[in-house]
Amino acid sequence: MPIKDQIFLASQYLAPHHLVSRFFGVASDCREPAVKNWMISRFVRKYGVDMREAQQEDALAYDCFNDFFTRALKPDARPLDEEPGGVLCPADGAISQMGAIEHGRIFQAKGHSYGLADLLGGDTDRAAPFQGGEFATIYLSPKDYHRVHMPVAGTLREMIHVPGRLFSVNPLTARNVPRLFARNERVVCIFDTEHGPMAVVLVGAMIVASIETVWAGLVTPYKRRVKAVRYDDVARAPIHLEKGAEMGRFKLGSTAIVLFGPGKVRWADTPSVRGPVRMGELLALPAQR
Repeated sequence: MPIKDQIFLASQYLAPHHLVSRFFGVASDCREPAVKNWMISRFVRKYGVDMREAQQEDALAYDCFNDFFTRALKPDARPLDEEPGGVLCPADGAISQMGAIEHGRIFQAKGHSYGLADLLGGDTDRAAPFQGGEFATIYLSPKDYHRVHMPVAGTLREMIHVPGRLFSVNPLTARNVPRLFARNERVVCIFDTEHGPMAVVLVGAMIVASIETVWAGLVTPYKRRVKAVRYDDVARAPIHLEKGAEMGRFKLGSTAIVLFGPGKVRWADTPSVRGPVRMGELLALPAQR
């Protein structure tokens, strides 16, 4: 392993994750033109961001870096696949892993896996419907569109905030940090869908200032305990989101993990599934078709 990679990995264990992320969060919300314009310009040059897809093509017109980073796209920038019963990719990025959930474990990288129940907040009853099911992990790089959309239409059942570390989630850390996605802070969203229960897990990372959902807004950390909110209570109006609708966003990049139960879906055998993906592309089909 190159020495620079070894130094980077060592820094991941030594760095004060939340302090660093809070600092970047404050800087990313700064509306001082000199500060935000410098941050945006440097980011666009470094990552080659294509602003032609954005509703607001002028990168410096955004009020702050976070507004630029979570920018909306033009309505036709991400057409939704129309395959009946199909499951859409929820975000731009790359499929880092996908496959079966075996013996309650999810594959992370060669030599590494993590527990399904751990990912979902440590509740075995919550994890039970997904035992033996399927998972897909989508890594959002800094240059990607950072809003997350519904793979299928669904009614929100539960949202769980799971506190944790904030390791980087790039390919290097995925290969070398054990149980990475079950250690990082994350927001678990469980929906009832035509394919049975579906979980979409939004995983935080180093310098991710925050995670937002369209129904709860900014998801605030709850110290060191897991915080679960039920949305299927009779006292609450149902929250139903259509296929392709926005469900949340990352303020700075991270990872989304999609889970289905056994015998519900099969991953589409298309080139896009084995490489870079875009929100709205076909990700899976009904298992019985």
